[in-house]
Amino acid sequence: MIIKFKLPELGENIESGDITNIPVKVGDTVRKDQTLLELEAGKASMEIPSPAAGVIKAIPVKVGDTVKSGHLVAEIEAGEQKAEAKEQKPEKKPEPKPEPVKEAEVKKPEPAKEAPKPEPVKEPEPAAVEKAPEPVVENQQSKIGTHKAVSAAPNVRRLARELGVNVHEVSASDPDGHISEEDVKAFARESLLNSRAPAPKKNAPVTRIEKMSAIRKATMHHMAHCWATIPHVTQHDMADITKLEALRKHFAPKAEAVGAKLTMTAILIKIIASALKVHPKFNCSIDPEKAEILYKDYFNIGIAMDTPKGLLVPVIADGDKKNMVELALELGALAQKARDGKIAPEDMKGGTFTFTNLGGIGGSFFTPIINSPEVAILGTGRACWEASASGGEKRFRLPLSLSYDHRIIDGADGARFLKWIVDAIEEPLLISLQG
Repeated sequence: MIIKFKLPELGENIESGDITNIPVKVGDTVRKDQTLLELEAGKASMEIPSPAAGVIKAIPVKVGDTVKSGHLVAEIEAGEQKAEAKEQKPEKKPEPKPEPVKEAEVKKPEPAKEAPKPEPVKEPEPAAVEKAPEPVVENQQSKIGTHKAVSAAPNVRRLARELGVNVHEVSASDPDGHISEEDVKAFARESLLNSRAPAPKKNAPVTRIEKMSAIRKATMHHMAHCWATIPHVTQHDMADITKLEALRKHFAPKAEAVGAKLTMTAILIKIIASALKVHPKFNCSIDPEKAEILYKDYFNIGIAMDTPKGLLVPVIADGDKKNMVELALELGALAQKARDGKIAPEDMKGGTFTFTNLGGIGGSFFTPIINSPEVAILGTGRACWEASASGGEKRFRLPLSLSYDHRIIDGADGARFLKWIVDAIEEPLLISLQG
């Protein structure tokens, strides 16, 4: 029985995906649930398993194709017995022995003929100065290989070379057959209009077209939607992390003992989760049509990650209920999955607030775009040492950028939230007192 296998539903709000790998080929024997295709759908990677054991009869798709749910992706001849039969190699039949050749039939090889001596190559004559054009004579032998002879002045030929036009392909508008500059320009225009662009000149810039990946397409559509539908306001501040950085270095070995790396990002996730409990307006979403506010009593922090395939935002659930070492462990595991391209759809669901850290790359303040349906996002730049206002020892300071949805959050709300973040960074005990 031939199974025509169509792409199943990929998940909520995911209509299509890009094929990144096809680990099987026509004629292969596959097991039930063996991976047939690997897809990038939205911002997630997923494997599509075989619905049955059997032999692959056809794969009507290829790597790079964009496929939707219901698209035919494979034809499988089902049945384990058939699959096993395919794996068995057929017995080799003995090859027939060649019949002996009769002596009379054997022909003696003819002696090789002496190869003709090559004619001496004539030295090329020096190029003559280009003369005025001569009228074309019928059946005149062309001076350039098999091309027909043309009548064109030196300035016309020079223009043709600059435009990448083969002057021998240009038709003359003059009854006498003289090609003019206008003839060359008209030919170049017609070539462009007919998508037959003239050959580029040597060292001319080359345009490269590259198909967007599924992750880039998802980012493009989502970011455009967020920017177009949310009125953004961004506020900036600086936090003194001198004390917090000292504490991080002091307790880092305890995290390393259990396989975690205590980073500033892991610490800030805990601070943000605590801030959201104190300022619930930043942990909500809105329904403009119903004029309703949906407050969320869970605190899931999305972490924007730069990966070889593009921007991904995996989510750490219940950031308020986990200690910093637990957060560091989970953050490291998600980062590894993102680098390996193994982030699944469920890893990026349910976020209530997003954090993005550009400090590892550089820069200071920027304007992060809110990740709808969330209403706020916090970004950090690279920390730097600055002299204190009192002229004392230098302080290690971190730039903060908070973007929020002005439909629900007012400027005063944004200022109070960012001040709470700064205070918690500069005095970590505040997390235990209020968070």
